[in-house]
Amino acid sequence: MSKKTIHFGGMIHGVGSTTDGWRHPDIDATASTNLDFYKARAQLAEKGLFDFVFIADGLYISEKSIPHFLNRFEPMTLLSTLAAVTENIGLVGTFSSTYTDPFTLARQLMSLDHLSNGRAGWNLVTSPQAGVAKNYNNRALPPHHERYKIAQEHLDVVRGLWQSWEADAFIRDKETGTYFNPDKFHQLNYEGEYFQVAGPLNIGRSKQGEPLIFQAGSSEDGRAFAAANAEAIFTHASSLEKAKEFYDDIKKRAKEQGKNPDNIKVYPGISPLVGDSLEDAEAQYQAYAKLTPIEHAVRYLARYFDDYDFSRYDLDAPFPELGEIGKNAFRSTTDYIKQRAKEKNQTLRQVALEQAVPRPQFIGTAEDVADEIQRWFEAEAIDGFIISADIPHSFERFVDEVIPILQARGIYRTEYPGTTLREQVGVPITE
Repeated sequence: MSKKTIHFGGMIHGVGSTTDGWRHPDIDATASTNLDFYKARAQLAEKGLFDFVFIADGLYISEKSIPHFLNRFEPMTLLSTLAAVTENIGLVGTFSSTYTDPFTLARQLMSLDHLSNGRAGWNLVTSPQAGVAKNYNNRALPPHHERYKIAQEHLDVVRGLWQSWEADAFIRDKETGTYFNPDKFHQLNYEGEYFQVAGPLNIGRSKQGEPLIFQAGSSEDGRAFAAANAEAIFTHASSLEKAKEFYDDIKKRAKEQGKNPDNIKVYPGISPLVGDSLEDAEAQYQAYAKLTPIEHAVRYLARYFDDYDFSRYDLDAPFPELGEIGKNAFRSTTDYIKQRAKEKNQTLRQVALEQAVPRPQFIGTAEDVADEIQRWFEAEAIDGFIISADIPHSFERFVDEVIPILQARGIYRTEYPGTTLREQVGVPITE
């Protein structure tokens, strides 16, 4: 097997990320709050030797939200449960730096890391929706740039708290009665613009030192933050060329920050669809896509633009000029949507349907999908992919049919390299 191999993470997304996919006859309409579904999916990902399972989250809903957002598990609770029914796969949850307390989150994540024997990860997000403030004492959503300033302080506090205890601080010598070495116990005493936290944290370091940091922003601020802080990045994958540009940019920024670029792993999200033939896979996609009416697709699109009202526009006219709308929400996503619509001369209908039920880029037979994954990998455009699987049976077929092909080609592992998330991803254990 070659020295460098591709990596996979698995997004577990309940009934899926579309407005109407839950209506498919092969989808369990209760999946978003069905523990058996999550257990089975996590265990299947572990069978496929994935680095981690990934739980996305948000802190605001409205009657316009997709079904999965309306009724789903809180990530920390869910991941703690999955820790008990898996052995090697990492457990990554999404938590907001804008609307969480650093001490509380540091304690929860380190507890998960201990419960899972070193398999916890934090997908750090800054919460892009203005409506979140209504659930947190009407604290206004800070501007995009300021959210990243808050995120930097928040992360500094959390990491500082994780270092409250050195790895060998707890002696637990029954003969002498010495439980810990006070020289290896540290106060934080953090005084910043946004947070003031004394510490120390009331739990020691884990088997992997501390949880792995993921980041999902692709804007200019997001890239700068990720290069300086992240150990893994969840990003878009609109094309091989775009992925390569992002990958090279992140690695270059990391090097400029004095970091080893190999210690930041880039994982675009994809939704591979395996069929008996390309025509069969296409038919699966079309049957799934037809479940979503255009009015639901437009409503889904509006979420990215702070629930902007698109009803005033002709569906079959060119996508409207929106100016700065969306800049303080999902900035990298809204910038991409606007740019692509202009480049492709798309209508509002086309944009809405494309966003609501994207056609998989990695589609066809198992060989076809493996070929495309290998092409991206050998182009050095990615370190791995986060696999989403809304269309029924697509995740199972990826694990059962695509993984063996990649293993036979020597570009995917045949066993786990260790037991911690850092070992699976391939980044150093923190001291």
